Amino acid sequence: MNVYPFIEAEKARPDGNVKRSCELLEVSRSAYYQHRAGPSRRERDDVDLTDRITDIHAGSAGTYGAPRVHAELAAQGRRHSRKRIARLMRGAGLCGRMPKRWRTTTVPDPQAAVAADRIRRNFTTSATEVDTRWCGDITYIPTWEGWLYLATVIDIASRRIVGWAAADHLRTDLPAQALSNAIATRRPTGQVIFHSDRGCQYTSAQFARLADRNQMLLSVGGRGQCWDNAVAESFFATIKTELLDRRAWPTRAAARAAIFDWIEGWYNTRRRHSTLDYMSPAEYEETAHFRRPTSKVA
Repeated sequence: MNVYPFIEAEKARPDGNVKRSCELLEVSRSAYYQHRAGPSRRERDDVDLTDRITDIHAGSAGTYGAPRVHAELAAQGRRHSRKRIARLMRGAGLCGRMPKRWRTTTVPDPQAAVAADRIRRNFTTSATEVDTRWCGDITYIPTWEGWLYLATVIDIASRRIVGWAAADHLRTDLPAQALSNAIATRRPTGQVIFHSDRGCQYTSAQFARLADRNQMLLSVGGRGQCWDNAVAESFFATIKTELLDRRAWPTRAAARAAIFDWIEGWYNTRRRHSTLDYMSPAEYEETAHFRRPTSKVA
């Protein structure tokens, strides 16, 4: 209950006594006089900052936590400590969304010839390595019509989705289409290493021929080693947490359209990536002014 109006009314009386009123209502006099003076500048700044934080959080569809909100504010020229942002977000009931584990879709083929692991869990980012190392994987999305399968190709250096495809099947045509789309979009001038898990789609003769025609070197992680393709797995955890698991999908077409909007309109161009010093993949490539390599990768 707000007791200050009662103290004000008592103070207005000829024999009013603020000290006695505060004691009776169990309120300190300093608190009363601070209330009369109005909110401090710091408190007003917190209200303004909370409004900005709320806008940024809403703009991320409720997915940004304090680190990405902090980066977005810094990009707007507003420097605040991450602890302050975290405090205001807690006060406003705002929080980010954490990725969840997901189950693998690809199935190994024990009879297939497997390429060497040319990546060896080296997923460091470097502007000079854009379009030299790609990785890919497949995941699934439940719809009311049945499963929709999503294959992606990710540039390891910039974390950009350079190619993707979605279909109602798990045949090799699906990842092959994703890789073909990546090649058509990026047109790499040097040799590219393409890394994947041991799924039968990626170790098939059809996929090997596609890679060979485009002068690509295939790389395959170890059996049962999820960390060998951590970049691809991390992306799928993100898209499921921030988009796919947040609503039901009546049709495959609706899910495919939402995936297109999320990848091209948000993830590649606007979503801040912790690995890229909280830049988006597009911003990372633009600010780095990367030079596409012309020499072949050994």
